[in-house]
Amino acid sequence: MAQMANKRLAMTLYSSDSDPYCHMVRIVLAEKGINYESHDVDLEDTPEDLKDLNPYNEVPTLVDRDLVLYGHQVIMEYLDERFPHPPLMPVDPVSRARNRLMLKRIERDWYTLSNKIARGEDLDATRKELADSLLTVAPIFEEKKYFMSDDFTVMDCAIAPLLWRLQHYGVELPSAASALITYAANVFNREAFKESLTETEQEMLAI
Repeated sequence: MAQMANKRLAMTLYSSDSDPYCHMVRIVLAEKGINYESHDVDLEDTPEDLKDLNPYNEVPTLVDRDLVLYGHQVIMEYLDERFPHPPLMPVDPVSRARNRLMLKRIERDWYTLSNKIARGEDLDATRKELADSLLTVAPIFEEKKYFMSDDFTVMDCAIAPLLWRLQHYGVELPSAASALITYAANVFNREAFKESLTETEQEMLAI
C-alpha cells in the first residue's frame, strides 16, 4: 500500500543527466518507488524557474508542492523521512549521526578527488590518489553485503554514482580491491539503480 501511495504523489526534480549528486537523489527516488517529474537542466544555461526556486541556481533541486529543497543530502534525508519504506537511514540518533559523518567523509575524501578529475585537474596524480584511497577501504566491503550494513542504505546511494563513474574518469581499481568490485556489481544490478540511470550515465559504463 505504501508503494501505491508513493506512486500517486508526484514531485519535480531539477537534475543534470551527468551530475553524481543528482544521481544520488535519483537512486533514493527509485529505491522508494516515488513518482516524480524530471526536469533536465543544462548547467551552462539554467532555466528561469530554477533561478527563482533556488538562490544558488543549482541542481539537484526538489519541489514537493509548496516545499523547495536543494542540497543533495538535505533532499535524500527528506525523502527518507517523507517516504519511510524502505528505510535508508537508521532510526536512532547516534547511528544517524554516524551515517551523516560517513557521508561527509565520502564527499571530502572521494568526491573532492573525482570532481578534480571531472574538471581535468592533475589527472594522473588525482586518479592514483582516488584509486589508492578506495583500495584502503576495500576490506570493509568483505564484511557486509552493502557498505557497513546488510541492508542497502543512503551511504550506498552516495557511493554508487562514484563507482559507476570510475571507468569514465579513467580510474582503474587493482585486483586487490576485489571486494569493492564485487560490491559495485551487486549495487549496479539492483533494479532501482538501473532505473536511476540517465542515457548519459548509461553510456559511462557498459555492464
